[in-house]
Amino acid sequence: MYPPELVRPMQEELEQAGFISLHTAQEVEKMLQTEGTTLVVVNSVCGCAAGTCRPGAIASLQFDKVPNNLVTVFAGVDAEATGKAREFMIPFPPSSPAIALFKDGVLVHMLERHHIEGRPAEVIASNLAGAYEEYC
Repeated sequence: MYPPELVRPMQEELEQAGFISLHTAQEVEKMLQTEGTTLVVVNSVCGCAAGTCRPGAIASLQFDKVPNNLVTVFAGVDAEATGKAREFMIPFPPSSPAIALFKDGVLVHMLERHHIEGRPAEVIASNLAGAYEEYC
């Protein structure tokens, strides 16, 4: 587990863009049973989370179609919430960072770490915008 003072700025970056931080399995389950589309960002302290995942997820919100709900769990901090979110992401293996789009509780689009790492934030945003166009 990482100290709260270390991860707080990383959580706030997404919260300031409209994401809700989820900290318990119950919060995740409730949110992913919500009707409509929900974007889940599995946040992380790694460099690709800072350089491309968070900026890409935030930049993806500039398009006309966006998810109804924006949420985040923090790997290495909120273990219970992250574990529950990853259950909904099966068959994909645990990955952080990661970005998943759900529609009516069903996983419809997934970006694993290997889709994020080494790619510019603009590519992440464009990928997500394509998913929003199809599902939102």
